[in-house]
Amino acid sequence: MMNFADDNFELNEIQKLEGHTDRVWSVAWKPATGVDGVPAVVSSCSGDKTVRIWEQSPATGYFQCKAVLEETHTRTVRSCTWSPSGKLLATASFDSTTAIWEYVGGDFECVSTLEGHENEVKSVSWNASGTLLATCGRDKSVWIWEVLPHNEFECVSVLQGHTQDVKMVQWHPTVDILFSCSYDNTIKVWAEDGDSDDWHCAQTLGELNSGHTSTVWALSFNATGDKMVSCSDDLTTKIWATDIVQLQSGNGNAPWTHICTLSGYHDRTIFSVHWSREGIICSGSADNAIRLFVESEDGLVGGPTYKLLLKKEKAHDMDVNAVQWSSKENKRLASGSDDGSVKIWDLTTTSPGCF
Repeated sequence: MMNFADDNFELNEIQKLEGHTDRVWSVAWKPATGVDGVPAVVSSCSGDKTVRIWEQSPATGYFQCKAVLEETHTRTVRSCTWSPSGKLLATASFDSTTAIWEYVGGDFECVSTLEGHENEVKSVSWNASGTLLATCGRDKSVWIWEVLPHNEFECVSVLQGHTQDVKMVQWHPTVDILFSCSYDNTIKVWAEDGDSDDWHCAQTLGELNSGHTSTVWALSFNATGDKMVSCSDDLTTKIWATDIVQLQSGNGNAPWTHICTLSGYHDRTIFSVHWSREGIICSGSADNAIRLFVESEDGLVGGPTYKLLLKKEKAHDMDVNAVQWSSKENKRLASGSDDGSVKIWDLTTTSPGCF
């Protein structure tokens, strides 16, 4: 882990990627890129109905647009995410479909289209092994799809429990448990019923258990999966914890408990949050800023507390809708905004007294 106590940190803009003609909703780093000589690849999706694939040039270090995925979705593309192997890209759209893309013979092809949601699909997520896919939407439902051979997908469960638009679905990083957050101010935890294919809501995190008081926009897990961070329209981010040993023993009912609320840092809606493998929480907000938080060393008596590491004012010209750390390059961040741009950032340290 980095020592956050002694160093001064700066978030440096490496490159601004332009090409989208409408707001950028989501960004996603392709797994196993940006390491071992493989050029880094990041995808972005937009209100312009397209997905762009950006690849870093080994020669210059700059990202270039390598592909534009278009003419498949007919409305805003709200969410994009790579399968764990990096072989497939899933994109969720307001046209009520989720598309699956594969890089075949030098081009990205749409190899499958998942239909079933009544209207806008807001988010899509792969489980850790790439065997399950989850989607959610404005129709208040969460769908779980089994990934079959030959790019076939079968819906194994439709989960009804939220009373409003579901903003995001996210699988736990090590256990096949699904999390969804909603306009109904809650986070729901979904687990499989023993040996059957049925899924149930194992827990609802809401106001009654120190949860959010307004729309929950996003959530993210730390590297070990024993903590989760959520962000909301109530201007707070919240940290939740579970007993990871109990969870990994196959107990989907291992409860999540609220351990800390970060308030007073944001004065506009927090749309996006992502937890880096090194323990840095990044937030993207409607005030155009990016903030980084880390666990504070001095809060151990009543459980962990978190402090602001830095705030990057005017990170974008408009709302920051998406932030995501690169899985391999621990101090590299991508962000997407209503201003139509994607930005690549590096977190650097300027240690005091070092020349």
